[in-house]
Parts: sequence; structure tokens; C-alpha cells
Amino acid sequence: MSTARGLLLAALCSFGLALAQSPFPSKPVRLIVTSPPGGSNDILNRIVGAKLGELLAQPVLIDNRPGASGFVAAEMVAKSAPDGYTLLAATEATLVANPLFFRNVPYDPQRDFAPVTIAVEIGYVLLVHPSVPAKSVEELIALARTAPGRLNYASSGNGSAFHIGMELFKRMAGVDIVHVPFKGSALSVNAMLAGRCRSC
Repeated sequence: MSTARGLLLAALCSFGLALAQSPFPSKPVRLIVTSPPGGSNDILNRIVGAKLGELLAQPVLIDNRPGASGFVAAEMVAKSAPDGYTLLAATEATLVANPLFFRNVPYDPQRDFAPVTIAVEIGYVLLVHPSVPAKSVEELIALARTAPGRLNYASSGNGSAFHIGMELFKRMAGVDIVHVPFKGSALSVNAMLAGRCRSC
């Protein structure tokens, strides 16, 4: 080994040692959320981000990047520096459904991300607009069977748990209800409340 190469190697080792000893985090952390503000995913991640900020003694900045079934947010995080300062608040659609349902996914869930924790588990409910003459699941199924394709339902996006759950419901019930995807649950709930989507 020449002297020049030896000095370069020593310099790189010293730099690596300095990085290893620097405290983390030393600057704000970005938490990228796959949905727009106001929905359940956004609200839950703001709560998680606030607590995480307390634990890390650094601000955790919520960055909403909705659209394309989570592709926008996930691709942004996948292409960011792997230094722990950019986190993805992923949903089941982002990491599980998208690679199964879409051909050109701009990220690899196993290669591009390292799991940290399951932050929350939530249940789902079936709601209908008050104008729908159905007061139970049985009545909704009966109504849908008499009017195939005339009812529609809102979801937080293609491949989301809302979408997959309703498609399973449709198959099990033998009904035809039209899917109307939105960029997040807040938008889908607003559409349902306004009567633009009559089930949710």
C-alpha cells in the first residue's frame, strides 16, 4: 500500500468513526404520509409524530404526499438518503397490495424499506348515506341485488383496505356496486356525506 492510499484509508476510517459517534437525530425528521390532511391515516400519524418528536427531542415534520395509491410517497422515501431522517407512514396498500395489483411499482417493499414498527391497527365499518333505504347489511344487499350497478362506494384509493374489503363484500354477497376511488379517506367520507357516494 502506498503512503497516499494509506492516508486516504485512514481519513475515511476517521470520518466513519466521527459519523458513528455523532448523535442521532441531530436535525428534524420527516414523516411522509401517503394520504392528504384530515383523514384517519393523517390524524394517526400526527399523533405518532408528536410522540416520536418528544422521544427523539427533535421535531418530526409531517409531509403529506397523497396520490397514486401511495406510489408518490413511497417512491420519495425509497429514493431518499438511507440515514433515518425520512420515514414512510406506510399502509397495507403501499407495501402489500400495490406490488400485487400494479405492474410498474417504482419501489421494492423488501429492498427499499426497513420495517420499524406497526404503529396502529384499525377496524373498518360499513356506512351508508341516510338517503339509502337500507338500515342493515341484509337490507343493503337486497337493495343492491335489485339495482345492479346503481349504488356506488367510496374508498381511499385503488388497492386500499377499503377497496379490497368492499370487493370481497361484493363477491361474498353477489352484488354489483361501483367503486369510486379517492386520494384519501377524508375525501371519500366527504363524498359519502354529500351523497355523491351512497355507501362507504
